[in-house]
Amino acid sequence: FSKGHDLDFSYVSQEGGRFRVNVFRKETGVGATFRNIPNNVPTIESLELPSAIVNFCDLHQGMVLITGSTGTGKSTTLAAMIDHLNTTRDLNIISLEDPIEFVHTSKRSQIIQRELGTHVSNFADGVRAALREDPDVILVGELRDAETISMAMTAAETGHLVLGTLHTTSAVKSIDRIIDALPADQREQTKSFLAHSLQAVVTQNLIKTPDGRGRRAVHEILVMTRAIAKLIASDQTHQIPTQLQTGKDLGMQLMDQALLDAISQKLIDPDDAYRYAADV
Repeated sequence: FSKGHDLDFSYVSQEGGRFRVNVFRKETGVGATFRNIPNNVPTIESLELPSAIVNFCDLHQGMVLITGSTGTGKSTTLAAMIDHLNTTRDLNIISLEDPIEFVHTSKRSQIIQRELGTHVSNFADGVRAALREDPDVILVGELRDAETISMAMTAAETGHLVLGTLHTTSAVKSIDRIIDALPADQREQTKSFLAHSLQAVVTQNLIKTPDGRGRRAVHEILVMTRAIAKLIASDQTHQIPTQLQTGKDLGMQLMDQALLDAISQKLIDPDDAYRYAADV
């Protein structure tokens, strides 16, 4: 921070609990944002996440992406997935976060949480080190650059389950972001990786509840199939939404479908949902 950069860190207060903090400079001086982190790790059941997300926790290798814009609860969903793994499977789980938010206690699994700036210098180095530590699952807090994406791909291809996040607003945009992030001479290799090792993409929005007192997560879900793999390989990702629309039996759904379902069940506010619909 003294060198002029913004700073992200976690802060624990006996009176107020745990916070994720961002400190920044502005015209009138120093500012900060504090986001409260509950002491209890959320569960998949308490968040009422779709059953497809539970199925993703049963995977043994490949990559699962949780995507969405800032503040849509990606870290909370990932924490619930890690808790499910920790409760149901015997695994070595290595989590790379910036900063550490929910603090996990090892149950059936061993969980090692490492924080950027405190334990590792960046996500790419953290993944590189994790591969030498006999992991079963690697959580990458953010796939923010080409080197991190490349290392995460290597981990997923070599028999590990990789959970990661992207700041993208749909499954198609997530796939395109990964392809575009890597150098042009690696484009075909990247498409091949996605076709063979990408297992699922979950895009999440938080929508106000009808009473306006809370928010509920609504998800677009892509599950990799042969048909989607062929679309990626042939540069036809724009046709993927059709596969999501017709893949309900596999747990797939478009964001618009999920919004309509949640409105019909009176789980979310229709006016707020309208803001997140793609086809308006």
